[in-house]
Amino acid sequence: MPEKFLDKVYDVSGMEETRALYDDWAASYDTELGSAGYATPARTAKALAAHMGDRSAPVLDFGCGTGLSGAALRAAGLTTIDGVDVSDEMLAEAQGKGAYRCLDRIGFDDDLSDRRGRYAAVAAIGVIGAGAAPLAVFDRLMALLEPGGLFTFSFNDHTLENRSYEAHVSEWTDTGAARLLVSDYGPHLPARDLNSRVYVLERK
Repeated sequence: MPEKFLDKVYDVSGMEETRALYDDWAASYDTELGSAGYATPARTAKALAAHMGDRSAPVLDFGCGTGLSGAALRAAGLTTIDGVDVSDEMLAEAQGKGAYRCLDRIGFDDDLSDRRGRYAAVAAIGVIGAGAAPLAVFDRLMALLEPGGLFTFSFNDHTLENRSYEAHVSEWTDTGAARLLVSDYGPHLPARDLNSRVYVLERK
């Protein structure tokens, strides 16, 4: 059924319900989002690449899904990409993209500290927000970066309706813990008249 999962995704709650939905969605995810004109991965990847001095430096694609984000990062010129996701079925789809150095399954609450300092940038494209990961993930990902590291992410219109997300970004920038390099509002799913805001932050 067309757009079956896009109609459901913003109604899921809880870790296991979210994982189950993405497992079920994996086989049709690329087709469904492609038909809606999914523009956020390419926009986010280009924004990050524009600020990466060394495009061969390692990037963590957090919540990589079927690999659309990794493919966009590679198309933007980034060459060393590791992907992690909570869904085994999504990771199986991502494996076929040929965009990743390695792919790993993670749990929602897994300790990520062993990855601290390993990446020049972290990407969370379409990952944090309504129907996906909670806002607490934002701080966990920023904690992986050394000073000068870059964090790129996106908030779609559904997420932006909750002002706490943008307010949290402002907490990081207003305190000087991060510097805002990019904040760009533009197309997300044009066929559904949905937009997203793409960010790039530099960890200070």
